[in-house]
Amino acid sequence: MVTVAVRRVNLTDKSKESMLDYIDREKFFILPNTAGCYTADEAVRTARLAREVGLSNWIKLEVIGDEKTLYPDTLGLIEATAALVKEGFVVLPYTSDDLIVAKRLIDAGAAAVMPLAAPIGSGLGIQNTASLRIIREMITEVPLIVDAGVGTASDATVAMELGFDVILMNTAIAAADDAEKMAAAMKHAVQAGRLAFEAGRMPKKLYASASSPLEGMIR
Repeated sequence: MVTVAVRRVNLTDKSKESMLDYIDREKFFILPNTAGCYTADEAVRTARLAREVGLSNWIKLEVIGDEKTLYPDTLGLIEATAALVKEGFVVLPYTSDDLIVAKRLIDAGAAAVMPLAAPIGSGLGIQNTASLRIIREMITEVPLIVDAGVGTASDATVAMELGFDVILMNTAIAAADDAEKMAAAMKHAVQAGRLAFEAGRMPKKLYASASSPLEGMIR
C-alpha cells in the first residue's frame, strides 16, 4: 500500500508528470490522504475529489489542528469521519494517542485507528508507550496502525511488540542516508517485533534468577 497526499499530486492535467506515474497500481494499492487539510469540510472535499478521479474510496483522513506540531484536530477528525462513512468511504483516521478519541472514531465508523507515535516527520520514536499499550489492550474491534514518528528500525520493533497491526512509514525511510537499506531494516524490524509479540515476552523481574533453573528437571 502506498499513501499519497491528494492536495500534492497532479490528478487532472495528464500532460504533466505525476507521482502516480511511478507507482505500479497493479502491484500497489493507492491510499489517498487528506494531508494539509485544517477543517473537517476541507478534508471531506479532498476525499471526494480523490474518489471522483478514480483513486479509491479508501481515505487516510487527516484534519490538522496546529500548523507547527501538525497534531490532529480530534473534534474535526470525528466529524469528518462520520460524514465520510455515511458517504461510503473506508476511513482510516490519523489521530492522537488518546483512548477516548480512538473510541469515538470507532463509534463514528472508522475502519481502523491510526495514533501517532510522535509528531509527523520528527523521527522521535514512540514517546508515550503507556498510551499506546492502553489503546492496544482496550481496542480489539478494528486494526491499529502506528502513524507518524517512527525514526529507525528499533522504533518499528517496539511498536509491533506492543501489538499494533501495521506501521505507516515515510520520512524514516525517505530521509535516511541509504533509503533502500533503511527500508530493508524496517521490514526485518516489523517482522521481528510481530514475532516477539506473538511469542509473548518473559516477565520482567527486579532481581536475578538462574537462567538454568533446577525446577522441573528429571531425576
